[in-house]
Amino acid sequence: MISPVLRPALWSALLGAVAAAALATPAWADPLPDTVPSTGSRPQVTGPLQLPGSVPGLPGSVPGVPGVTVPGLPGGTTGVTNPADGPLIAQINQLDAQVGLLGEEMLRIKGERDAAQAELTQSAARLKEAEDALTRAQENAKSAAADAVKADAALPPGEFGASLRDFANLQRITRGDKAEGATTSVTGELLRATNAERIAREAHDSAQRRATEKAAEFTRAETDLRKQETTLVALRKENAAKLLEIERLADAAEQQLGSSYVVNQSIDGLAADPKALAAVRYALAQLGDPYLWAAEGPDRFDCSGLVLASYRSAGYKGLPRVAKDQYYATRSRTVSPNALLPGDLLFFASSSSWTSIHHVAMYIGNGKMVEAPRTGDVVKISVVRWSRLYAATRVIGAVAAPATPAPPPPVPTTPPPSSPAPKPTPTTPKPTPTTPRPTPTTPRPTTPTPDPTTSSPTPSTPPSPPEEPTPTPSESKSAAPSTSAAPSSSSVAPSRSTSASASASASASASGSAD
Repeated sequence: MISPVLRPALWSALLGAVAAAALATPAWADPLPDTVPSTGSRPQVTGPLQLPGSVPGLPGSVPGVPGVTVPGLPGGTTGVTNPADGPLIAQINQLDAQVGLLGEEMLRIKGERDAAQAELTQSAARLKEAEDALTRAQENAKSAAADAVKADAALPPGEFGASLRDFANLQRITRGDKAEGATTSVTGELLRATNAERIAREAHDSAQRRATEKAAEFTRAETDLRKQETTLVALRKENAAKLLEIERLADAAEQQLGSSYVVNQSIDGLAADPKALAAVRYALAQLGDPYLWAAEGPDRFDCSGLVLASYRSAGYKGLPRVAKDQYYATRSRTVSPNALLPGDLLFFASSSSWTSIHHVAMYIGNGKMVEAPRTGDVVKISVVRWSRLYAATRVIGAVAAPATPAPPPPVPTTPPPSSPAPKPTPTTPKPTPTTPRPTPTTPRPTTPTPDPTTSSPTPSTPPSPPEEPTPTPSESKSAAPSTSAAPSSSSVAPSRSTSASASASASASASGSAD
């Protein structure tokens, strides 16, 4: 019997427990509704679709390249209007990538097939050597057995059987140390030759199986490649005229995009290595050569074969054969697009993984590259497809660019004609004081002595050479300096002694006036 005092407390506890149980019930315990929830309505298009990288409202915007427009496109369009991103080019690019990947895969399989075939040839040679060695060992064993039988003739009957098949019995011959040693060495040689022949045959069989598998794998890959190539060539042929216009517009877009990348051939004081330039010259010399898968020249090339042959011609042997392997071998020298130099390699892939690289070209400068594009095409120069470039690498490190020579010093201008004019005048009158020296000898009694004195100062006044009267008598040796030249000539003959003394005095006076 419950006390009346405790009854309200019990009722309160019971009600609290029921409420707690109700609140603790999980939501999934509720019964499912009988009706299917509404799926809602289809969203309505309220504006043009803008892809990442495109500029809204900009005509001819190239996706992924902000601010780049395609010349020749009608205005007023937004979003994706670059013809290179249309359905036709997208389909061709997809086939190009598939063909490129199949070609790269075929090159890998071809290398493995050739290696397996070479291993098969070597294993066949080793098997032939092992078989020949076994034949010689068997002949030696037969000869040794016969000799042992002859030596065994002195033993009691029944000690050695007539059969020679069991060569182990040869070891039981006890007559003489010489026979025992010979049979033991021959038996060892035969066992070694037998084991070597068995190992060589197993290796040959394994090489045969591998060569057969690789040949079949190559045949399947070649069939797939030819099928894709046929589809690609037919698609290009059907749309040849349209593709020409699309590719022209696409090249214009790529050129505009590459205008921010193209710089001079010297980057930060660096220039292309001479071997890289030699590789570029070799590649350019192959312009017009047809594309052929797996060809490395000299008259046909595929994309990686052209790169490989170009650098081999320059003396560099470190490049692998396949395009993606060429990237992997040079991945430590990745180059930014705005730091490219001639000879750098340009790689194109179908995804963000280097394993999807399907094409390689060689940069030649000014935003151009030389490449062997595809089946049905030739080695040619193309605009770098910047929007599809996966990576660029440098095969050989750059070298320091040659320093630009300092400008030559300015050539001094010729002085005005007024300053050098007085310089030649003192040189010409210098002989004039010497010519009148014999002339003053005759006029002793007269006063022609002032004439030499007046004529001698004339060289010291060069500013007015035209007014100088003395040069005219200096040109003719027989002319006299004054009007008394005739009597002076008559007076030279009768008196030579007096003329000598007069001439000495005249020369002294003339020399003093000349100084």
